[in-house]
Amino acid sequence: MSTRWTPDDVWALAPDPSSRRAAVATAAPSLWSAAGHRPAGDSTPPVVWGECAGSGAASYRVVAELVSPPDCSCSCPSRKTPCKHALALMHLWAEGGTEPGEAPERVARWLARRADARPGPPEPADPRAAADRLERREERVAEGLVELDLWLRDQVANGLAASRDDGYRRLDSMAARLVDAQAGRLADRVRDLSRLGAARDRPDRLLSEYALLRLLISAYRRRDDLAPDMRATVTCRAGLPVSADESAPVRDTWRVLGMYDFPAGQVHGRRIWLHGTATGRTAALVSFAPTGQAPQTPVRPGTAVEADLAFYPAERRARVVALHAEHSADPPAGAGAEEALRSYADALAEDPWLEAWPVVLRHAAPVRGDPWSVADAGGAALPLLPECSPCWPLAAVCGGEPATVAGEWTPRGLRPLAVWDRRARFADLHRPRTRPAAR
Repeated sequence: MSTRWTPDDVWALAPDPSSRRAAVATAAPSLWSAAGHRPAGDSTPPVVWGECAGSGAASYRVVAELVSPPDCSCSCPSRKTPCKHALALMHLWAEGGTEPGEAPERVARWLARRADARPGPPEPADPRAAADRLERREERVAEGLVELDLWLRDQVANGLAASRDDGYRRLDSMAARLVDAQAGRLADRVRDLSRLGAARDRPDRLLSEYALLRLLISAYRRRDDLAPDMRATVTCRAGLPVSADESAPVRDTWRVLGMYDFPAGQVHGRRIWLHGTATGRTAALVSFAPTGQAPQTPVRPGTAVEADLAFYPAERRARVVALHAEHSADPPAGAGAEEALRSYADALAEDPWLEAWPVVLRHAAPVRGDPWSVADAGGAALPLLPECSPCWPLAAVCGGEPATVAGEWTPRGLRPLAVWDRRARFADLHRPRTRPAAR
């Protein structure tokens, strides 16, 4: 999951509220002995262990390998996974209450048994069979897009007022047909239209989304005529599978700008924005988890990490191949509001279906209004998203003085994610949650 979790990450793993309450009481350092951890390596996650005093004479022995979801072992009789002792131990580790060191013999034996139980490498794939499967899936997606095109025409012909009466049923039905066509990512986009509800700008946003869906349908039909990067973007947006290119990972010192949780169908996702100090590249680490669990958090906002990233074709999305070091960082350089919008326009030209783009504003300060905005030193301002206005945490950190503000720019406004005050102190404006707010 991550090399450094927050307490929220740990508590999100609790199987029920009673387990969390019990774990909070069990997390007292005085109850634990021999608590230690082995830091993460290039290809191994961190491992944490300890002994917790119980009601009897013998202590409970606990060990957890911090993957997502974590693999835990405890000598207590509880059938819950993770049990209260494992949750408490992981909380101790997240709070810095365990000492780094070599794993004791019992932990090493447990890790060895787990390694032996893992399945071996898969059999080499048959290239011809893989090509046939991909071709069949492309045909199914194309059939699903034909249905989507007809559905869009019906929505416009019947009028937006008609879509409000039974809109949820229509959206779910169309999304289900796209799932059957193996266009899951596109199905999520259609299902997300239900989140507009009775918003004041609902008609404008519906028409904008309909237009983007229609553009994607047209682009997919003509994908063989598109430039390679745009073709890869279109096929990815339509829901065809893509893999990160691990043959040429990009190593850099990546500043972690901010993090945001968003809903995604039956699960929820987490998006973490990074910026390479040497390459100047932007990267988004995106992970998903079932509701009630925490998605992967391989890096912490406000830090700088030396890491190798593998990028997905024609996307800013990437995954961490190797994490070499993590350290505190000064505020990023940032830019003015106009320069931030230009960077968004450049990114939008490469991906017209872009949902959010990271921006960093220097010498910025919140401005009260309806909605609030964030203004740079020259007075140019970016409005906040309606659901982010007013943003009292941002105002409290700034204290009336300019600061460096990182956020996501969307077609509807700015979502503040993090801020560095004039003394370069970092504050995370986003609280991870197991039931995230609407995107």
